[in-house]
Amino acid sequence: MKEKQNSICLRPHHGMCLAYFEGRGYSREFAEHMGKILDIMERDARVSLTVGGDVICSACPNLKGQVCVTADQVAEYDRKVLLLCGLQENETISFAEFTEKVEKLILQPGKRKEICGNCQWDGICSSRKSRWIKE
Repeated sequence: MKEKQNSICLRPHHGMCLAYFEGRGYSREFAEHMGKILDIMERDARVSLTVGGDVICSACPNLKGQVCVTADQVAEYDRKVLLLCGLQENETISFAEFTEKVEKLILQPGKRKEICGNCQWDGICSSRKSRWIKE
């Protein structure tokens, strides 16, 4: 697992992906990996926000020679999440604080589609309720 100063590197847009994750993904192995990462993150992890490959990407079949086949697209998702959450690349924050910002500043106000509405997994996110909702 890629770590930086006792934190786990995480792409900002993955804060949204994890909010709607339901055990499906690019492959069975990828979905299992993402479920394990979600479990680790929810146990008081600290994350270092990166616009580049992270711990989730490491199991993605779209990673070809250490480069994502949709690198430009997902980097744009990352930059938009950082901007809307008032965060900076390489900032370290608790996963709980990060997901609270994602929920409050992006998901609740309905801004998710502006960021990643063109993602192939949009149908899952559009049909589910975010796990970060505090009720």
